[in-house]
Amino acid sequence: MGDNSPQRPHLPDYSGACLSNIVPALLEWTDVPSWLPAPVADADQVVLLVLDGLGWEQLQARRDLAPTLCSLVGGPASSVVPSTTATALTSITTGLAPGEHGVVGYRMALEGEVLNVLRWSTSTGDARDRFPPERVQDVVPFAGQRPPIVTKAEFATSGFSGAHLHQVRFHGYRMTSTMLIELQHVLDANEPFVYAYYDGIDKVAHEYGFGEYYDAELVAVDRLVSDIIDLLPPGAALLITADHGHVETGGDVTTPHPAVLAETSMQSGEGRFRWFHARPGRTPALLEALTTHHGHQAWIRTRDEAISEGWYGPKVTDMARARMGDILVAPWGNLAFLDPADSGPYELVGRHGSVTSAEMLVPLLGAGG
Repeated sequence: MGDNSPQRPHLPDYSGACLSNIVPALLEWTDVPSWLPAPVADADQVVLLVLDGLGWEQLQARRDLAPTLCSLVGGPASSVVPSTTATALTSITTGLAPGEHGVVGYRMALEGEVLNVLRWSTSTGDARDRFPPERVQDVVPFAGQRPPIVTKAEFATSGFSGAHLHQVRFHGYRMTSTMLIELQHVLDANEPFVYAYYDGIDKVAHEYGFGEYYDAELVAVDRLVSDIIDLLPPGAALLITADHGHVETGGDVTTPHPAVLAETSMQSGEGRFRWFHARPGRTPALLEALTTHHGHQAWIRTRDEAISEGWYGPKVTDMARARMGDILVAPWGNLAFLDPADSGPYELVGRHGSVTSAEMLVPLLGAGG
């Protein structure tokens, strides 16, 4: 371990209330776990709603803005490592820890390239032909039960959906009003399990951080949740969770030290969960440089250390291992590490990916019809 951390990383509870265990608890397990909210346990129909980016700590700090959410039964659950959408949603839908499903980050190494999983692209463009999504992640989601999926219409044909939602039945929506109509239709059809997804909180947090925009979005989401509860017929239940929380990094972004970059062949991951890939034979030198120059800012682990400490779950396949870098750097403050190859349409204010409690704890809340 090459860091001087003031705190311990908040690692997932892969055997308990963790994102990777929610779908198995609903669809496969005969014994209801104690951490599953009571309204869901005996329901005839369950809607699992994922509110992208809603962290438990952020919700608790704004209880007055979300009276519906905060009146529900339940508590916090843990995300997976890294606390990022690509990995966490795949863990939700497959019921597996990242070390088994193999989607080990937002940007991961594949055959000497870095695949942006959400865009399903590399530096040369669209990668669906070279890296077919259903081969990169070949576990059939939802235990093969092909439930209806209520998500944004444009996601139905994306590469990432091909990786974590293949063989499901899409019910796309354009606006939250039509999301409610789609949910009404599948509930009226007596579907026993429905998966729904909403990404507004994450988008607002990324672009604006915390403040009036975030608060306004949380108020709107709380109203959406209330509207969904009103749709539930007798015997149905709503289960709410999220994929990760957020921290506000703002301008607290740093370029890795030149001594680090001199030993680095490429970077994967993201600003708050950065994998450094060493030049041939230079892993020890890379570890020394990272420890010297960034050990006061982040948890630093070799690939073997992260695996042995259980960051990716109790089992890590050779495939998943090959998609990681050599040295992992996960900030414990609000810092993010810059990689010019990792850019988007705007400068991020809110970020996630690391293993702080603000990023790792998510709601697991239930309501009955």
